[in-house]
Amino acid sequence: MKALKKVVIDDLLSSLNDSPYLIVVDYGGLKVTEFQEVRKRLAATEAKVQVAKNTFVKQAAGSAEYPSELADHLSGQTAIVTGASDVCATAKVLKTYGKEIGKLAIRCGVLDGSFLDDAKVIALADLPPMDVLRAQLLGVLSSPAQKLVTVLNEPGSALARVLQAKVDQG
Repeated sequence: MKALKKVVIDDLLSSLNDSPYLIVVDYGGLKVTEFQEVRKRLAATEAKVQVAKNTFVKQAAGSAEYPSELADHLSGQTAIVTGASDVCATAKVLKTYGKEIGKLAIRCGVLDGSFLDDAKVIALADLPPMDVLRAQLLGVLSSPAQKLVTVLNEPGSALARVLQAKVDQG
């Protein structure tokens, strides 16, 4: 029996070490079909949900040197969500589906070793998609260059307007 526990804890530890984030959710009251839908939606964001005994998750999180506050939120019917890339997309899926069915609740999370309460995880879910954020950043970065070009072009534009006014006068 101890060997089986070790295998489960090692699997959880592997998931925690391979992911830059962890989101803890309460899945109490979910039907099997609803849980399958959660798995399907999370797969689209390259994330996966795992259900394990809370003591196993606590041991794996302790081995991964996660913040101690995490253990306070591991009670009841708990599932953990890990993934390879975009934590915001994963949090958005959990928040959206939780509102749809009214049973899935975000408890807390860990991002790059820092503890996040449920409000911070929901704030991540409310962020725009990564492509939109990149476009906004590009706009912010290109704005000074665009203004510089406008300023540099102004003397030539002013000279052209003066010359055109002279031509129009005759």
